[in-house]
Amino acid sequence: MSQPSRLPRLPASLVLLLAVALGLWVRDIAKAIGTPIPALPMPFGGSLLDNLLATAIALLTAALLLAPGNSLARSLGLQWNGPRGPLLVLLATVPCWIGLWWLGALATDIDLLALLMLALVFPLAEEILFRGLGFVFAQRVLGWPWWLAASVQAVLFGAVHWLGVGGPEGGAMDALVFAVTGIGGFIFALLNRLDGYTLWSGLALHVSLNLAWNVITVADAIAMGWQGIGLRLGAAALAVLLCWQLPARARRPVPL
Repeated sequence: MSQPSRLPRLPASLVLLLAVALGLWVRDIAKAIGTPIPALPMPFGGSLLDNLLATAIALLTAALLLAPGNSLARSLGLQWNGPRGPLLVLLATVPCWIGLWWLGALATDIDLLALLMLALVFPLAEEILFRGLGFVFAQRVLGWPWWLAASVQAVLFGAVHWLGVGGPEGGAMDALVFAVTGIGGFIFALLNRLDGYTLWSGLALHVSLNLAWNVITVADAIAMGWQGIGLRLGAAALAVLLCWQLPARARRPVPL
C-alpha cells in the first residue's frame, strides 16, 4: 500500500499538533485578531460552536493529510467494531455511579439540553479531535508510537481544560484538573487501542462519567477530593481491565 500520509512525517506531525492544540480555540483566536465569530443564538451557543468548529478542524486536517485511497473514517477511528468494548466500559462505570449516589444525591434541577451538550455532544467532539486526530490518526497514518500519540494528546487535552478553568492563575485546584483530565485522556486513548483503534469505547467512558457528574450532585470537596478522583480512576482502571480481555481479533485494527 502507498504511504498513508500526503506529507512526510515531520511536517504532517506539526500540522496535526497545531490542529489538536488549537482546534477548540478557533473563536478565541478569531476574537484576538479582530474578527470575532458570534455564538449560535441558543443556550450553550458559544460552547456548541466551539465544539463544532473543533470537529470540523479535525475532519479537515485529516482529509488534507490523508493520502487518496485510504479511509477517512478509519483514519480517525470512526468505524464501528461491535458493541462488546463499549458495553464492557459502561459496565465498568456502574460502581462509580453507585459510589456517587452514596456520597451525594440525584440532582433536582436536571436540564435535558445541558445533559445532551455536556454528556454527549461535547465529549463526542473532544473524542474526534483529541483521540481521533491526536491519537488514532497520529499512530495509524503518521506512524507515531502508540504511547507517544496517547501521551501527547493527553497533555493537550489536560491543558485545554486547565486553561478553561483558569490556567496559571487557578492554583493547585486547577493543576489537579490538568492532571486528572490528562490521565483521563490517556485512558480514553488506551481503551480505543484495545478496541481496534475505534473511538467508541473511550467515548463510552467519557460520556458515562460526564453524565454521572451531571445527574448526581456531590459536594465540591468530594468531587475533587480523594473520593471523587478515586471513583473516576477506579472506573477507568476497571474499564481497561475488562477491555484487555477482548479477543485478539477485536483488538486488531482494520486496514486503512
